Amino acid sequence: MPLLQSHIAVVTGAGSGIGRAIALGYAREGARLVLLDANEKAAAEAAREIRDAGGKADSFVLDVVRRDDCVTVAKEIASQVGQVSILVNNAGIARRNGMLGAAEAVIKDWEDIIAINLTGVFNVTHAFLAPLRAAKGRIVNIGSIQSFMHLRTPSSPAYTASKHGVLGFTRALAAELGKDGVRVNAIGPGFIETPLNEKVRASNPELAKVFIDHTPLGRAGKPEDIVGPAIFLASDLSAYVTGSIVMADGGYRTV
Repeated sequence: MPLLQSHIAVVTGAGSGIGRAIALGYAREGARLVLLDANEKAAAEAAREIRDAGGKADSFVLDVVRRDDCVTVAKEIASQVGQVSILVNNAGIARRNGMLGAAEAVIKDWEDIIAINLTGVFNVTHAFLAPLRAAKGRIVNIGSIQSFMHLRTPSSPAYTASKHGVLGFTRALAAELGKDGVRVNAIGPGFIETPLNEKVRASNPELAKVFIDHTPLGRAGKPEDIVGPAIFLASDLSAYVTGSIVMADGGYRTV
C-alpha cells in the first residue's frame, strides 16, 4: 500500500527544485497534492506532470510573504480540495552577499531572505494550522546545513539566520503541537543542484568544488535525494519522530 494514501499534501515552492521533487514523490506514494508557488506557471506544469502520471494534483499561486494570501489560499484549498494533513514548507531563496557590501544591498538581502525563508514558514503554517490539528497532521520544514553553521564559502548571514530560525521554529512547534498529535520535523539538505543555485554553479565552479571536496560522499546532491527523507517524515514510518531534523547533506557535517 502506498505510504501516503488518503493524505492531502501541500508543498510550497513546488514549481521547481526540491519542492517539485517532493511533490512528485508524494504523488507516487498516493497523496493528493496541492502545489503552491509564486511562479503560477511552474506550479501548474508540475501539477500537470503529476496528473499525467495518474496522480491527483492542484496548483495555486502563492507568495508566502503575503500573510493574507496564505489565509485565503488555505480557505480555497479547504473548500475545493479537502482537509490538508501534510504541509511541506519548502519555499525559500538564497543569496551569498556578506555584511560588508553596500548598505542598501545588505539590508535588502536581510529583509527579503527573512521574509521568505522564515516569516513565510510561519505565515503558511499558521494559515493551515486548523486542518493540520484536526487531521493529526505532519509538518516538514526545509532547513539546511546552515541551520547549524555558517559556511566558510561566501554566504549571507541572513540565510544562516533564517535557517537557524527554521530549525528553532520546528522544535518549538513540535513541543506545542505534540499534544494534538501533530508531528513537526525538518530536513537539512546540503549542496543540492537546483535552479536556485544554477547561476552560481555555472559562474563559480570552484565554489561547487569546495562543497564537494568537503562532502564524504564526493558529489553534489540532487532534488530526488531529499524525497526519501520527506516521505519518511510525512508517513507513519516516523510515527514517533517529532522535533527532529534529518540531515541529507552527503555527510558534510561529519568532517
